[in-house]
Amino acid sequence: MNNTSLVIKREYLERVNKKSFIITTLIVPIVMVALMAVPTLIMLFAPSSDKNIAVLDNSGLILPQLKDTDDVHFFAADAPQDEMLSNDSVYGLLIIDRNIVANPSGVRILTSNTASAPVERTISDQMEKIIQDEKLKGYDIENLDDILKDVRTSVTVRTIKVSDADDEGEEQSAALNSVGGMMLNFVLYFFITMYGALIMNSIIEEKGNRVLEIIVSSVKPTQLMLGKIVGVGLVALTQILIWGVVIMACTTLILPMVIPADVMADVQAINAGTGSPDPEAMGMDVDVAHIIGTLSNTGYVAYILSLTLVFLVLGYLLYAAIFAMIGASVDNVQDASQLNIIAMLPIMIGFFAAMVIIEDPSSTFAIILSMVPFTAPMVMMARVPFGVPAWELATAICVLIASVIGFIWLAGKIYRVGIFMYGKKPTFRDLARWITYK
Repeated sequence: MNNTSLVIKREYLERVNKKSFIITTLIVPIVMVALMAVPTLIMLFAPSSDKNIAVLDNSGLILPQLKDTDDVHFFAADAPQDEMLSNDSVYGLLIIDRNIVANPSGVRILTSNTASAPVERTISDQMEKIIQDEKLKGYDIENLDDILKDVRTSVTVRTIKVSDADDEGEEQSAALNSVGGMMLNFVLYFFITMYGALIMNSIIEEKGNRVLEIIVSSVKPTQLMLGKIVGVGLVALTQILIWGVVIMACTTLILPMVIPADVMADVQAINAGTGSPDPEAMGMDVDVAHIIGTLSNTGYVAYILSLTLVFLVLGYLLYAAIFAMIGASVDNVQDASQLNIIAMLPIMIGFFAAMVIIEDPSSTFAIILSMVPFTAPMVMMARVPFGVPAWELATAICVLIASVIGFIWLAGKIYRVGIFMYGKKPTFRDLARWITYK
């Protein structure tokens, strides 16, 4: 066991002390925040060019009712078509058919510029409302505008999850849970594939350099394999813990400082279950209120992070054993890529299945895949934000623990023989025979 701890220490320190680990640990959270913030900042601060649209309205109905926006300006075409299109200050010529009300598809934009989706959307949105109003006028209803304003209704649906009749329940946001599930699913997929492949490549490299033959003279092959798996796993765990601390610091310290005090008071009432978000009172969208409430709920964030660690560790150990078997069975990366499908296929099935399961996280299909050890890490983490019964979590964890023990035992059998095999790519029959060796 002492030899195993030495291997663990070597594998861990060798990777943690690398500049690449430090840079990755520091940069990835910044990149993730940037990926979420940059598009918004670009939309807010990117300079926008005004687009002047000349309108040839053969119906006489549309042009008087078109309204300028910040970026799009309409004016009546006062010159021939060729002259309008050759004018650099004119983005395009909007031609509207005479019977536009009866034929709404009779709209064209002639332009020498590239197509612009915002311009098309602005024109179509305004024209749809204008044509609808023109059609409604044909019904000759008095005070039609007032009636329509009174009829228009915005419905906000709140989902309350209850466990029994006396339970007041917990308010949830399906959109927020879906985004959270997808992010957790991706995190599990990313870490399992990256660090599992790292185990495989490390074994192949040492096997190719014949370093393993020297190492196993003082360390048993099984101890060496366990040391590699645990050592590399601790590297992944270190990164997750660092990121977890950063997330907790942001949600408990920074978020309350940037959110107005009155909004934060409403958010805290939501977390305590004594209030529900009122968009008009809070001055924000309901989903935004739920996001702030969830991120500022320290207990909930800690619960999610703890489950992420559990399924990350178990999922990594399971697939690290499989990757270790592949690495010990081949001599080079090219041969490993052919066997790599054995490990990657179930991971990809779990990843893509989780994306589908998010739409119905309580379905029988979701529960079954949550109990299959190969797909459980990704699928279960995609379901966790929606709330998973304790018995399902316990069962999935027990199944994963049993599978990890079994596959590590299996990997040890193959590893102890495979690291001494050179020059021949083993068949599945060979692997089965290696397992039976005493």
